[in-house]
Amino acid sequence: MAPPQGQMRPGRQLAVLGFIFVVLYLLVFFSGASGSLKDRLEPKLGLDLIGGTRMTLEATNSVDGKPPTAENLEEARQIIESRVNAFGVAEAEVVTEGNRNIVISLPGENRDLTDVGSAAELRFRKVLKGADGSGTAAVPPPAATPAPSGSPAPSGSATPTPSGSAAPKVTSSPSGGQGGMAPASPSATSTPSASASATPSAAPSASEEPVPASIEEQRKAVEQKVGAPAWQAATGLQAPADLTADPSLADKLKPFGTLSPQEVAVLPAQMQFNVPTIGCAQLDKRPPASISDPKQQVVSCEDGASKYLLDQAKVEGTDVDDADAVLDQTNAWVVSLDFSGDGQGKWTALTREAFNNEGQACDATALGQDGKCRVAVVLDNEIVSSPEIQGVLTGNSQITGNFTQKDASALASQLRYGALPVTFEPQESQNVTATLGASHLRAGLLAAGIGMLLVIIYAFFYYRLLGSVIFLSLILSALLVFGALVVLGRQIGFTLTLAGIAGMIVSLGVAADSFVIYFERLKDEIREGRSPRSAVPRAWMRARRTIISANAITLLSAVVLYVVSVGTVKGFAFALGLATVLDLVVVFLFRHPIMTMFARTRAFLSPRVSGLGRALPARTQQQTQPRNPRAKEA
Repeated sequence: MAPPQGQMRPGRQLAVLGFIFVVLYLLVFFSGASGSLKDRLEPKLGLDLIGGTRMTLEATNSVDGKPPTAENLEEARQIIESRVNAFGVAEAEVVTEGNRNIVISLPGENRDLTDVGSAAELRFRKVLKGADGSGTAAVPPPAATPAPSGSPAPSGSATPTPSGSAAPKVTSSPSGGQGGMAPASPSATSTPSASASATPSAAPSASEEPVPASIEEQRKAVEQKVGAPAWQAATGLQAPADLTADPSLADKLKPFGTLSPQEVAVLPAQMQFNVPTIGCAQLDKRPPASISDPKQQVVSCEDGASKYLLDQAKVEGTDVDDADAVLDQTNAWVVSLDFSGDGQGKWTALTREAFNNEGQACDATALGQDGKCRVAVVLDNEIVSSPEIQGVLTGNSQITGNFTQKDASALASQLRYGALPVTFEPQESQNVTATLGASHLRAGLLAAGIGMLLVIIYAFFYYRLLGSVIFLSLILSALLVFGALVVLGRQIGFTLTLAGIAGMIVSLGVAADSFVIYFERLKDEIREGRSPRSAVPRAWMRARRTIISANAITLLSAVVLYVVSVGTVKGFAFALGLATVLDLVVVFLFRHPIMTMFARTRAFLSPRVSGLGRALPARTQQQTQPRNPRAKEA
């Protein structure tokens, strides 16, 4: 017998369900999976079930050591939570502790959380000058004869030696405004001047800006440590010292090489740049936020070899609207930047200023091989790249820096969620065990098993043959949910916790309601005189609306709860919504077609076997009653 018009064939619907299962479990076993069969079938478990890693971050606003405000600390906590819990389902715990600490807990032992608390303060600064950053250029050059034992052999210049290789550039893309930013080699500078210039910087020095009292006190302590002669010699420098012209400066400036990174951080930018014994080894280890002020000139290093005097930051990370990790035309990972409306104007102005070298602010040591200024991409205290500007760029750009996919994704995530208003220093990292996790997991699984068993027992007792439909539907739903948990754990970091298990247990009640609605509607159709075979599609048409409405309400509740909640409650909402959606898949692709197939069997017509109870005898009685000969059959 052909199926009723407008109704899908049961075999087709079951084939679609089978295809979904095949695709899902191919992803389970082969997509991002490795190890044994047990490892491939293991979902990501939460902190409360398997323990994890805990790190404490100590917050400080700047080098003055003052604690941050409560508002800044809370904003930092929210940004860190967004970074580690981007999809809201990784079950990360990020809490404040005291007035300057943030504690991060993530499922899984030995997790690397070092980059989570990085400030990700992005600055675009024009390179004004370049110098050697080895920290050893303060010693006079050796004589023609070999130097005696114990005497260091210095380089003869305070600036980096240029290389013959071509420096990477920033150019416009064929589409018009796209700019690609490539890392500039530290040595790819123009020929340095042979002697230190006495001409001061074209822009005002950072030391001319007002200095907080606490930093001024630290500078005085550094001055006492290096001694008055060294301090006076460093203060009098207007450019990187050329020790070939005055070898006596080597002994005077030598004490600066013994300063700690914290002490170097409080020195004026001009002094950090001009004193040759201050090297990149010290500059790269300065405390966080040492060069965060966008209105001041700063000194930073690239690749640990060259140090640069950088102009004020005229484009900042807040001017970036979006950031994504992408592959460029050379198949290398880069971070693509989309500027906001105001940010695009600032970026265009900065590239115009660098391309034209306005005011001759960039000296010979800062120019690229084509004689154009370079713009340094500064992330926190370090230069990511310093490309030469080859034109006025009116579009978006890319940050390149020999990134791996992980590095590019991490940087894009940091820039996307914004820079932290507070900088952090990691204090301790330790593995924590799940205190009651194992027992809670057993209890949760036991509760789920008991709940499913009770539903199945009731289904077989009350619906008999139809109970097998309920049993098979629950099994298929469970397999779909389990496979989805494994795949989502790998793809978006979904972590199963006790709250998630609770959400899935609640979904069992929703699934049971849909069975009751369908089967009771089927009985009503049979009592009204329809045959079991014709009653199945009729009952489905009427029950379908109610089933969809009930599941839609549950799904809507889960979505609202997911949006407004945080932490484990968000995981509960996600699990409930996931189980509800997959239950609808089973309802449409298994329950209805399998009922259509059962309706064609002889067992379905037996009240004792089918579970239709008194509906079939009532229909038989109705058929045996004499009909009114005048009544027209409907």
